Amino acid sequence: MPIYEYECGACGHAFEAFQKMADEPLKECPECKKVALKKLISASAFRLKGDGWYETDFKTGSKKNLAGEESAKPNKSDGKSDSDSKSQ
Repeated sequence: MPIYEYECGACGHAFEAFQKMADEPLKECPECKKVALKKLISASAFRLKGDGWYETDFKTGSKKNLAGEESAKPNKSDGKSDSDSKSQ
């Protein structure tokens, strides 16, 4: 369940509330009881870091590790073949 931040425009009281996404925003301040709450926009409390979390978590079957397969393939874009590098 998401955590939303609110601030009262009348008394300045700020707080967090657990609410379902489908719930209506709160309107009445729990401190001064006035209808002056404003929902604040804030950064999420977690961050998804690291390489490949999305590949292994959301793909199935043969598509599971596409980045690993791409990096395992030899790079042929330099225009040299194996015989060219041996002769130098």
